[in-house]
Amino acid sequence: MTPTPVAREVVDGLAALPVANIGDSMDRLNVVDAGIQAVWNGAAVAGPAFTVEVAGGDNAGIHAALAEIPAGAVLVVNGHGVTDRALIGELIAERLRKIGCIGFIVDGAVRDIGDLEELGFPVFARASSPAGPYKNGPFRIGTPIALGGVVISPGDIVVGDRDGLAVVPAAEAAAVLERARRKNADEAETRRSILAS
Repeated sequence: MTPTPVAREVVDGLAALPVANIGDSMDRLNVVDAGIQAVWNGAAVAGPAFTVEVAGGDNAGIHAALAEIPAGAVLVVNGHGVTDRALIGELIAERLRKIGCIGFIVDGAVRDIGDLEELGFPVFARASSPAGPYKNGPFRIGTPIALGGVVISPGDIVVGDRDGLAVVPAAEAAAVLERARRKNADEAETRRSILAS
């Protein structure tokens, strides 16, 4: 599946807005469930999804994806919510960063959180676990996946901040950006009115 490219200025515009405004602008749909959060305080990410589905607790597909992830992409992994084995730690994060990947999102667990924070590599996950993964497969790369109750296709824009994650379908990204900007401006005006009263 060839992802629909989203203009850089649209991605940058989404990155500048709170995820809450983005979710509200999509009728509060396409918001990833609250169990998947930033693993270190201040982590934020916005970029096109490079999708992988793996067997729970197995990261063979992540290793295979390292040869295919384009620079500027976010690696998004359906780990089926398995939280007793970490799918990445700081070594894979270093490799991801070196090839230009800008963040990692997994419906599963990670480890080495202190090192991930020190690297400044944005990671969102359901849990942390010191236990390492298996490497047996199976896996799928570059197909639509489910993550925290949301379907994500390759190239969709994933945006994450302290509140959590939203997924913006690539074909709707420009329209969502405009609605989210209006929502953000409306909230700013409401805040001014509250302070002035």
